Amino acid sequence: MLRNQIYFGLKPVLPVALRRAIRQRMAARIRQRTQEIWPIFPGSEQPPDGWSGWPGGRRFAVVLTHDVERQKGLDNCRQLMQLECEMGFKSTFNFVPEGDYQTPAELRQELLEKGFEVGVHDLRHDGLLFHSRKSFSRKAAQINHYLKEWNATGFRSGFMLHKLHWLHELNIRYDMSTFDTDPFEPQPEGYHTIFPFWVDASRNGASRNGTAQGYVELPYTLPQDSTLFLLLGEPTPEIWLRKLDWIAAHGGMVLVNIHPDYIEFNGTSRSGRRYPAQHVRDFLSYLSNRYAGQFWNPSAGEVAAWYCDWRSSPKPRKNGARSHVADSSARGLLAGKRAAVVLFSHYPADPRPRRAAEALVADGVTVDLICLQADRSEPRREVVNGVNVTRIPLKRRRSGKLRYAWQYSAFVAISLGHLALRSLTRRYHLVHVHNMPDVLVFSALIPKLLGAKVVLDLHDPMPELMQTIFNLPADSVAVRSLKAMEKTSIRFADVVVTVNEACKRIYSSRSCPPEKIRVVINSPDDNVFKLRQPTVTFSREPGREFQVLYHGSLVHRNGFDLAVEAMQTVRKVIPTAVLVVCGAKTPFFDAVMHSARERGLVDTVRYLGPQNLQQIVEAIDRCDLGIVPNHRNLFTEINTPTRIFEYLALGKPVIAPRARGILDYFGENDLIYFELGDSCDLARQIEYAYDHPEEVQEIVERGQQVYCRHTWTRERAGLLDTVVALVGSNNNRE
Repeated sequence: MLRNQIYFGLKPVLPVALRRAIRQRMAARIRQRTQEIWPIFPGSEQPPDGWSGWPGGRRFAVVLTHDVERQKGLDNCRQLMQLECEMGFKSTFNFVPEGDYQTPAELRQELLEKGFEVGVHDLRHDGLLFHSRKSFSRKAAQINHYLKEWNATGFRSGFMLHKLHWLHELNIRYDMSTFDTDPFEPQPEGYHTIFPFWVDASRNGASRNGTAQGYVELPYTLPQDSTLFLLLGEPTPEIWLRKLDWIAAHGGMVLVNIHPDYIEFNGTSRSGRRYPAQHVRDFLSYLSNRYAGQFWNPSAGEVAAWYCDWRSSPKPRKNGARSHVADSSARGLLAGKRAAVVLFSHYPADPRPRRAAEALVADGVTVDLICLQADRSEPRREVVNGVNVTRIPLKRRRSGKLRYAWQYSAFVAISLGHLALRSLTRRYHLVHVHNMPDVLVFSALIPKLLGAKVVLDLHDPMPELMQTIFNLPADSVAVRSLKAMEKTSIRFADVVVTVNEACKRIYSSRSCPPEKIRVVINSPDDNVFKLRQPTVTFSREPGREFQVLYHGSLVHRNGFDLAVEAMQTVRKVIPTAVLVVCGAKTPFFDAVMHSARERGLVDTVRYLGPQNLQQIVEAIDRCDLGIVPNHRNLFTEINTPTRIFEYLALGKPVIAPRARGILDYFGENDLIYFELGDSCDLARQIEYAYDHPEEVQEIVERGQQVYCRHTWTRERAGLLDTVVALVGSNNNRE
């Protein structure tokens, strides 16, 4: 804060042009280094604990606020009020009580009569409100005087400076001095949420005025107009619209601060100190036209009053949501706990165990992980993103049933011994075991005897998968044995986590009650697969390829051969169509490619080889259409492929199989479907997508809404809540 005090002390003597030039230069540098957190901060879409949605079933809320800083802004108030009245909106106007203008009582009255709200903006708007606690207390008494005189319940400090626990001295229902993310502010620490949250007075002792138990904090979630148009020089409100779409998709609160001081109602803007009123009109028009009937437009005071009522009502936990607590991160509930993670695969290459382990580490857990060593180039021991990894030099080979049994048995024995020795020197609170095999859970025997809780993460149902791989009948000895081992393994675990509702139904029907099972979907990492607005356009220019992408394991059940067969048909209608393939080579892949060469389809298939996550993102970016061309079998009927979410996150259309593991989440009009195992139908759907880009665009938008309900940020919260319920929390919740 010393830097801010120096700046605001010198501000009155610095020429305006010099201040603006310095700020613009600094803003350009800040923008370059904060692209990953502005204007969207990943994870800020997580709703409060027990969130049940906005009043009247509205999809999201829109709160318009206006800080009036100088006489020019005061002069523009009626024009801005008239613009919003014409377009059917209402807002909150915040006035500076002791600034360089006097707020007429008749203007405040006129605003109230027309359904607008009046709030208090700082005291003098000089950047010195929080100079010291003693001076703040004196100013708080003056602010309370104006709150009472104006019959106002809300406050916002100047320059978005904030010390939330000091504000308990104000007689307010809500404050608006924070934001979800804004690195351009003098105090750039954001609260990383697009929802209101409660600031409890009890966290810092009783409030000095002796009345308030707390207040509602309403962070602004769209960049300020001054930042967007004056500081960064944006020529259009496109960034507003893009973030608006993102907030709407996540059901959050669109709160924007528009200063009447900087709006030019008469003609164009002058010398970078104003921006045209058309920007505001375009923003409100976009809201009205694109989201008609979908949003709630309360004043700031109305949303705060509603939030207080909602907060005091009983709230069942829903969708694994976690609370966002003021002055306290939502993380850290498990700080100081110790966990062991065991998986019969490679780390960090296996995405589900990686995301789960990193989620635990981020929440303060010390994680020791045991896995396979891919080859001698991988270190036996290393720390990967905070996870202590130990690799066992045991090769995993896809082969016959006896080979599988030997590999699994050896790894279970080694892991059992390893955890037993580790437990002599450290006590684990949690052991998280990932199948396959299910019996790997018994490697946690010693930690469990010493008090650790055990989570069995069932990625795949082994009986169904082995039936698919080896073409086994359901009543075979091997399948019946696998079902018995599944039941025993689940009984040993304290909690079972699985990947979708279809798998939950299978396990609960034969191995355990449904209340023992938690679903954590295999959503892609939304820090890698960042949500993008869909733009479905297929060029018909000569020589412009129509790229259809397949990425994933090149095994029979995933249908690479069906994709090649479909492309043979598609090429007759779309000569520029090519199939781009990502994945490690397998004997199955070689056999399919040999067949493709014999049929003269070499130019139709472009093989990129194995790709890392960033390369997959780039491949999806380049493609026109994604496909998940599965064969029909027991496993693909219940599977919910992560690839569907990856395409949708990046705004790309995807053709998926009509299977119950997918239909549990997506409606009939949320994806382009083909019949499982039918290459002819797959070809028809590829041609349909090519010929109907506008319809496909709408399908992608609907599919994205489903994806947004199951982002990894949300699924991660559900996983952490499961662990907290199991081993306890080191922190108190709101």
